[in-house]
Amino acid sequence: MISILIPCHDFNAYPLVCNLEKQALMLKINFEIICIDDGSFSSKNEINQKINLLTNSRFIESKKNIGRINNRLLLAEKSQYQWLLFIDVDTYPNSEDFLKNYIDQINLGLMSFGGSIYEEPKNNGFNLRYKFGKKREEVDSVIRNKNPYKYISSRNFIGKKDLIVKVFSKIKNVSYGNDYIFGSILKKKKVDIIHIDNPVIIENIDENSIFIQKTHQALDNIIDCYRKDEIEKHSISILKAYIVLDSLFMKGVFVRLSNLFIKKIQKNLFSNNPNLFLFDLYRLNYICQIN
Repeated sequence: MISILIPCHDFNAYPLVCNLEKQALMLKINFEIICIDDGSFSSKNEINQKINLLTNSRFIESKKNIGRINNRLLLAEKSQYQWLLFIDVDTYPNSEDFLKNYIDQINLGLMSFGGSIYEEPKNNGFNLRYKFGKKREEVDSVIRNKNPYKYISSRNFIGKKDLIVKVFSKIKNVSYGNDYIFGSILKKKKVDIIHIDNPVIIENIDENSIFIQKTHQALDNIIDCYRKDEIEKHSISILKAYIVLDSLFMKGVFVRLSNLFIKKIQKNLFSNNPNLFLFDLYRLNYICQIN
């Protein structure tokens, strides 16, 4: 019926697995839950070993770090069912019907994305990631379905095993930003997808400086794939803006003008109320300077 796959890294997965096991048992379906820690050698894995005592559940510790995409491929390889549900370890189902909602989607035969809800951080140092997630990622399914490939997230989705393996195998970079590449491949292949309101709660978000560092890595990944012609059709807004500037030979002009204000922009991004338009300018400035 369904394989529930949870990529892990230095995180206590036990509460999440207990929740999903309970939901699966209530539905009386054939299921398995597999968690693979990607070589973190974390002390939290002592708790995670208890997962092996739960119904149809396994926790596996990799002996080396193989990267985010390869860990997902390994999870898929070890799964036994045709339908795979991926859910990130640092999230939590927002509903007791979370699993049932996805089982209903299986009958439609479509790859389905459930969405996310961001919990407000207690400290100001996380404001940029929270605001970006709240405004750009926590989006109602009606809006997401109008531009379906723009809102792709591997954090919380279900799909057929053969398709997922085929798509993930085309993603070569093990860094951040691969959800953009994931969406681009799905769009190129014209894969029928649907967005539903079946979100997970995100409690563990990045501090501002870490989020900006990951943003740089994601942009590096996007430009690298674009220049290798690995992104042909896409819904990546920041890449579309870059392509326009590049086609008009305006990259240098934009960089010189935006550099006049870059320190003020950076100060805003670390403030209590970061401006997402300025964050877009910051990202565009960075992507135009990648050699």
